[in-house]
Order: sequence, then C-alpha cells, then structure tokens
Amino acid sequence: MAPSPAVSGVTPVLLVHGGAGNPLGGKVDDEAAVHEALRDALLAGYELLTGGAAALDAVEAAVRSLEDCPLFNAGRGSVLNAERHVEMDAAIMDGASQQPGACAGVVRVRHPISLARAILEKTPHALLVGEGAVRYAADAGLEFEDPDWFVTDRERAREANARGAADGEHGTVGAVALDSDRRLAAATSTGGVRGQLHGRVGDTPVIGAGTWADQRVAVSCTGSGEQFIRIAAAHELSAQVRHANATLADAAAAVVDGLDGGFIALDDDGSCAMPFNTALMYRGRAAGGAVQTWIWTDQEEMDG
Repeated sequence: MAPSPAVSGVTPVLLVHGGAGNPLGGKVDDEAAVHEALRDALLAGYELLTGGAAALDAVEAAVRSLEDCPLFNAGRGSVLNAERHVEMDAAIMDGASQQPGACAGVVRVRHPISLARAILEKTPHALLVGEGAVRYAADAGLEFEDPDWFVTDRERAREANARGAADGEHGTVGAVALDSDRRLAAATSTGGVRGQLHGRVGDTPVIGAGTWADQRVAVSCTGSGEQFIRIAAAHELSAQVRHANATLADAAAAVVDGLDGGFIALDDDGSCAMPFNTALMYRGRAAGGAVQTWIWTDQEEMDG
C-alpha cells in the first residue's frame, strides 16, 4: 500500500522513468518485473516525501533503487562500451538553490547518483569525470563493486549477439520530485549507449541537456543523448515555461518534437508531463497516495 500524502503544505509528487526506446520485436521480456521495479523506486522516494523529506532526498533514493535493478541501463545493468566495459554518468540538481552535481565516465561506483550528490554538496564543482570522479567517490566513502557486478547475463548475451547500440533501446533512469515545501529536484543516471566509444559522454550529466531543476520546473531526460545536448532540451523546456508562459504540457510537447526519446517533467504546482517519441518509455508517478506505472504509448497518464 502506498503511503499517505503529506497532511500540510503542497501535496508531494514523484515521477520516475527507466528509459525510452524501440525494443526489437516490439515487446518487453518481463513487463511485470519492470512495473515492480518502477513501483519499488517510486515507493523508495515517495515514502521520504510524505515524511517531510526534501525533493533532493526523494530523487536520489528513487534513482538508487533503479541503479540497483538489473533491468535498466544504469548502475547494475549498464551496457558495455566499445572496449567491453561499463562507464556510467549521473547528475542531480536541487531546484531551490539551482545547484547541480554530476559525474561522467565513472567505474566501480555502485551508485553514481550518490556520487553526483556528494559533488553537489561537498565540493565547489558541478562535474567530475573519470579517474578523478572515482577517486573522489572513494574519499567520500561511497560504496564500490567489482566491474563484473555491473554487467548482467542479459547484457553479455546482447553484446555477444552483436545487437549493438542500434537495437533501439535507450537506457537511462531518472526521477523528478516536488516536496511539501514546493521544492523541486531532478536526478538522472545512465550506462550510456551500447558500443559507445570509450570516453563518450551523453546528455545525462550535462546540466540543462539531460537534467535540470529550478524553482519552476524539474526535468529528467532519456533518449539519443547527442540530440538532447544540441538543443539543451531540459533547460529549453524550463525556459518555455518561465519566459514564454507556456503550460508544462505545451512546452513538453514542443521540446519532445523531433527528438528520439522522451522525458519526465514536473512543475511547482504538481502538474506532470511524460512525453516520448518512441514505442515505449518506462515511467511512473506517485501522488496523492496513489502509485501508477506505465510502459507503452497507449497507456494514458491523467493528472491527479
């Protein structure tokens, strides 16, 4: 059973996604397991929100849950790059302060999203990469795993079958939250693109491209990262709301047009948008005591 909503202030809302894409054969191997994993992530963050925690705490908790799930391309379950090892990116942003933290090209760090938060809170920097980011994770006392822990049997089979990055699966996980004090936050984590060149960085840790939060809007993106970088997609959505007085729904529709992927977005009155231009986007919402999850385009989300 979902926890009860907060009794005072703004009603908390949490959205999550587990990636958008076009799976080969047009089907998902285990839809029930995907729904369960999305629900677990929603509950991990929403229980914090309904207890009065900050949006930043909620998005980190939700994304940590998704990073631990082997069904998604983030943390455990990350895809293999061209050199057949895992490199991970993550970002988190506090809308109230507009302070971000991000990491890119990290290995062995169990929860890259927690490294991103440590960078936000404990350093003067916005982004750390590669060996330096990993070294800082150790200094911050974060949890590490052996490289093989991140690679699932499913990923080994897909890589062996040479399905490659062209199989239409865009893995990335993310969360956006509104807390009872009307604070927003966003978090995103990814293993990148299967077969990507060593050192490639996508939109996830690029603040304003794949991740953004301010006092009006929080956004987490998933899809072909280079496209999202070129138009600063997450920031563009926020800019249309803040400067052009667009509704969240209208801004979301305008920004997603032409992109290969999608995003989850939330504004400071609790309105949600989860548009995508692919066959599916794993997604869910917790609000008002209800928890809902969806996969396909023909499953509608209704504002609550």
